[in-house]
Amino acid sequence: MLDIDINSAVAIALSEDLNGLSADDGDITANLIPANQNITADIITREECVLAGVAWVTETFAQLDKAIRLQWFAKDGDRLHANQPIVRVTGNARRILTAERTALNFLQTLSATATIVAKCVKELEGTNTQLLDTRKTLPGMRLAQKYAVTCGGGTNHRIGLFDAYLIKENHILACGSIQAAVEKARQHHPHLPVEVEVENIQELLQAIAAKADIVMLDNFSLDMLKQAVTLNEGQCKLEVSGNITIAELKRLSGLGVDFISSGALTKHVQAVDLSLRVIEITTTKL
Repeated sequence: MLDIDINSAVAIALSEDLNGLSADDGDITANLIPANQNITADIITREECVLAGVAWVTETFAQLDKAIRLQWFAKDGDRLHANQPIVRVTGNARRILTAERTALNFLQTLSATATIVAKCVKELEGTNTQLLDTRKTLPGMRLAQKYAVTCGGGTNHRIGLFDAYLIKENHILACGSIQAAVEKARQHHPHLPVEVEVENIQELLQAIAAKADIVMLDNFSLDMLKQAVTLNEGQCKLEVSGNITIAELKRLSGLGVDFISSGALTKHVQAVDLSLRVIEITTTKL
């Protein structure tokens, strides 16, 4: 599933730049460079980060020219320091420069997700609380960002609408009650996990009574969270969600909850500052 997604995502991204044309016809600036000119260039990071996106970069260059050679100095999940070389790229100058922005776009975005996740996971060290992502991903980047979360040490929540139940307020209203919604879920797909999002203690008790696998405590106050843990007595897994900040992670994990989920890990990403630097230019005979 991920391999197919990488191939497709890269093809779409390149097509955006080339207007659906070939590299020869679509990159008018690269055509200023002699066709027989080769370069060697390093992609470096200008800031500390956790790397994610190696496969997307590799696929980007491969789709334009399979003769381009990549020498990786780091792998996904590695912690990098400022000005550290990530990969050396050697091959046709036109093709490398056509691929440059697409490759960097994937790498800077996915590394940004991995980096913030790693910072959050560090705050949870020594606890049994897992950090989860959400479906609040950039359009077209769902699997890529979910993968980046794992590179940072986080855990994936459901991938989409197909692999787990998450029964929210509107689902509950449409079904009639939490109990009715959970019962229908068990009938339709008994092998899938059932999670219920609740907004108050009364709904929590209803979800526990319905035997939900996981209960998401949405925007609970600290006192409500403490009460929820006490009332639950380990009957369901508890997930905390809603405007989570790094500063709150230690305190929240100390309450004994099983999961903390945050959409900010994927939707509030600030791209890592990367750069491609040419270090050698050569010419081949025509």
